[in-house]
Amino acid sequence: MKWTDHSETTLLQRSFLFGITGIVLCILALLNSYFQVLDAPMGPLNGVGLALQLVGLSLAVLVIRKRKLTPEIKEKAKKMILILGVGLLFFILSI
Repeated sequence: MKWTDHSETTLLQRSFLFGITGIVLCILALLNSYFQVLDAPMGPLNGVGLALQLVGLSLAVLVIRKRKLTPEIKEKAKKMILILGVGLLFFILSI
């Protein structure tokens, strides 16, 4: 089943889940780089977090590109794009 076959609410829920998981992973990598809780490389964890945020961002863009959206779904997608874009920019600049 293609991603475009799912409903808008399902895509927004998955976008949120991918985005929040990516943000949590990037925060864990960032906190470990400052506090040195684990003596392990945090580059791969940070990379996975950034990739998950990109997937969440692309799902939100996929929703907003669909036709015949209700205004509330469109607003939710715009907010998701804004939040994930700012989060992605923050974590890229904090590397």
